[in-house]
Amino acid sequence: MKRGKKYREKAQLIDKEMLYDVSDAIDLVLKTTTAKFDETIEAHVRLGVDSRHADQQVRGAVVLPHGTGKKVRVLVFAKGEKATEAEKAGAEFVGAEELVTKIQTENWFEFDVVVATPDMMGVVGRIGRILGPKGLMPNPKAGTVTMDVSKAVTEIKAGKIEYRLDKTNIVHVPIGKVSFGNEKLTDNFNTLLGALIKAKPSAAKGTYLKSVVLACTMGPGVKINAQKISP
Repeated sequence: MKRGKKYREKAQLIDKEMLYDVSDAIDLVLKTTTAKFDETIEAHVRLGVDSRHADQQVRGAVVLPHGTGKKVRVLVFAKGEKATEAEKAGAEFVGAEELVTKIQTENWFEFDVVVATPDMMGVVGRIGRILGPKGLMPNPKAGTVTMDVSKAVTEIKAGKIEYRLDKTNIVHVPIGKVSFGNEKLTDNFNTLLGALIKAKPSAAKGTYLKSVVLACTMGPGVKINAQKISP
């Protein structure tokens, strides 16, 4: 892939063979930003597991102390009192069968996270094949299938993010914006890594944190010394 001049200039700031401490890595990532918008900083963590095995799945959610810097639109499938709770908690969209129909017929996706009460999962299941590939299907492990919809919506708005392995055993998670600065990004990163380490499957053998890379939206990756943060 041919990179632009600005990208190549910024990439020269990074020693590709170096494994940096967390704070130093974040400083470097902040120096490699080139876009005029407030870029997102992402963590890419390769884990020593095999996602093909059910007992080595890594999936969950964590509330980042400083949020992600992104306004998250929440859709809640609920009825009655729970629907009222969701609305009071700040959910943008609350409903039941009518929202399923809207998604099916209008290809409507003006939301970022879906929450559902357990009794609504039969309804939500009708659009599982639509929501699943987009990573929007509610899941108990992520706390998005719950009777406590008020807490779920509040945490999501506060910066709760879901993490899960992709097919190459890597977790890709945003940890904030460039404007956050080093201290807040470090707090968010450490919170994420703590959650991933806690989620280590008992079936996982050998080195768990294989590699950890930080990068901004338009910039090169910076490798972190994972051995210093390995369990």
